[in-house]
Amino acid sequence: MSGHSKWAQIKRKKAVTDAKRGAVFSKIAKEIMVASRLGGSDPVNNFRLRFAIEKAKENLLPQVNIQRAIEKGAGTGDDKSQIEDIIYEGYGPGGTAILIQCTTDNKNRTVADLRSYFTKYHGKLAESGAVSWMFAKRGEIKISSSSFKSQDEIYELAIEAGACDIDFSGEDYAIIITKPDELEKIQKNILGKNIKLSETQISYSPKEHLEITDPEHAKNILKLLEAIEEHDDVQNVFSNFDIKEEILKTMESV
Repeated sequence: MSGHSKWAQIKRKKAVTDAKRGAVFSKIAKEIMVASRLGGSDPVNNFRLRFAIEKAKENLLPQVNIQRAIEKGAGTGDDKSQIEDIIYEGYGPGGTAILIQCTTDNKNRTVADLRSYFTKYHGKLAESGAVSWMFAKRGEIKISSSSFKSQDEIYELAIEAGACDIDFSGEDYAIIITKPDELEKIQKNILGKNIKLSETQISYSPKEHLEITDPEHAKNILKLLEAIEEHDDVQNVFSNFDIKEEILKTMESV
């Protein structure tokens, strides 16, 4: 079991409580704010904002909340606090590399909380650049398996649209991989073929995976990632760990 994509599969198996739904609302609203601040409040001309709004609607975020987040980001609402993107880096148990994408209006609070999580689960928050070189930045377009008849069909579509590659390792989806600056163009090309997209994002893929053989390290890695992901300021977490299924089976309580 490796990195961010497999960790996402673990998360999807966990029950979604009302409290967690509230946290999801908060994360999406912050993404809308940042997108609006950086690219303007018009989703037609702001790809990042347009996708954030689509994600908000898919997660049933009320329209009034969406509009409030757009206004706050654009500086036209009553709340004038500043929110920004920032990436934190760290080492998890066993020397795993971890990248954390955050949107925050209080960097001191965010970094203090993250540092406490790393300390609790035997990791260490690191300086900028410490582990980012271990990852390749790329665009990802996720498509549900129900949206295409065969792997050959979606592969041909992806290459025709200008994608770099396609990943079929997911159980119920395929991921079209693009250069970061070509993500919007390729998304438009695919949408033009009447293909429904499940998710679009800029991701960080580990160049190599680190195999974790110590069950205690594996347990602490998953607990650390869960604590990080539940923080309101955290948008995405990427790591380079690889945990074999036989070790995971001994960790059913994680």
